[in-house]
Amino acid sequence: MTRKRTARAPAKDPRAPRFDTVAIHGGQEPDPLTGAVNVPVYLTSTYVQSAPGVTKGYDYSRTANPTRSVLEKSLAEIEGGTGALAFSSGLGALNTFLWSLPSGTRLLAGDDLYGGTYRLLEHARRTWGLEVEYLDLGDVARVRTKVRSTRPQVVYLESPTNPLLKLVDLQAATEVAHEVDATVVVDNTFATPVFQRPLAFGADVVLHSTTKYLGGHSDVIGGALVFRDRERLESLRWLQNAAGSVPGPFDCFLVLRGIHTLGLRMRAHAANARAVALALEEHPRVERVLYPGLPSHPQHELARRQMTGFGGMVTADLKGGLPEARKFLSKLRYFYLGESLGGVESLIEAPALMTHQSIPKAEREARGIRDGLLRFSVGVEDPDDLVADVLRALGR
Repeated sequence: MTRKRTARAPAKDPRAPRFDTVAIHGGQEPDPLTGAVNVPVYLTSTYVQSAPGVTKGYDYSRTANPTRSVLEKSLAEIEGGTGALAFSSGLGALNTFLWSLPSGTRLLAGDDLYGGTYRLLEHARRTWGLEVEYLDLGDVARVRTKVRSTRPQVVYLESPTNPLLKLVDLQAATEVAHEVDATVVVDNTFATPVFQRPLAFGADVVLHSTTKYLGGHSDVIGGALVFRDRERLESLRWLQNAAGSVPGPFDCFLVLRGIHTLGLRMRAHAANARAVALALEEHPRVERVLYPGLPSHPQHELARRQMTGFGGMVTADLKGGLPEARKFLSKLRYFYLGESLGGVESLIEAPALMTHQSIPKAEREARGIRDGLLRFSVGVEDPDDLVADVLRALGR
């Protein structure tokens, strides 16, 4: 008999601190030695032992570092987990999780994923026998049928997805997965815990590219796994140390600094993204706009139920496809053409030619990623300037 786990979100304790307070204080006490408000950057590779094997909790910084320890406590606090592990990148976090799976593990993944995630899953499928199947996880009935027939050990999803901003009903998908005792992993990079906390819906592991919104300033590369239960955390902690995909202490400091202002920034990102999405939707040269905060989004009602805000990402197709998209990109002033997302500055990219190029063209197009598709990471500049930039590039 499988072990069933609840996917019901717990009632919020009215006495509990709100997110912005947790982001600043959660897991972050003043330095006990000096009283420093910010955690020191412990730039050391090794630690003195008073006798062989007798330490003050640290022996080698690949295994643990005080700055990293504070970051991991903060990550657990903001996502509502029992603990967290920090990594050198989001893909480093995913790769370490995949290494914990034995050959032959059945993994069901969403059909719209970050290109690097797809590339890594396909490598695992080819080289060590991970059995990977892709499915539109937004269709709960299809998910239920597939899960019950194939009984995957892992269900891996993004919500919103990258780049098409599809949503997955986290509670429904988790309940279905837990019927067969599957582990549910949710990439929460786009929504962040400001707008969505998958562990509250029953997910087992949350993944972040802390490079993105958590760092928030386009100056650090990092990743994280946050865990619902302590046993899984400790098994992955061993692999984190053994595989060695860990961040340096200054990288940890930068992510901690970003977390302090995460709530403020995400609300600004979301407000600006809505303004840009509305401007795009109203323009005659735009064929399609995808943003969960728009009533036109096919899963807008799910977004309203599941999220407390709609994020800073917008996706759009221009009429005329790639030629028109290239012209548009060349005329922008404040939206920089570049990969990555989640920084204070606005970025834009063409997924088919950049972040998702590793997905074969026929498969990309079958999933709805056309050559002229554009992905906007809307920053926190003045919204009027961003809207004017987009309209100027489109041609009034």
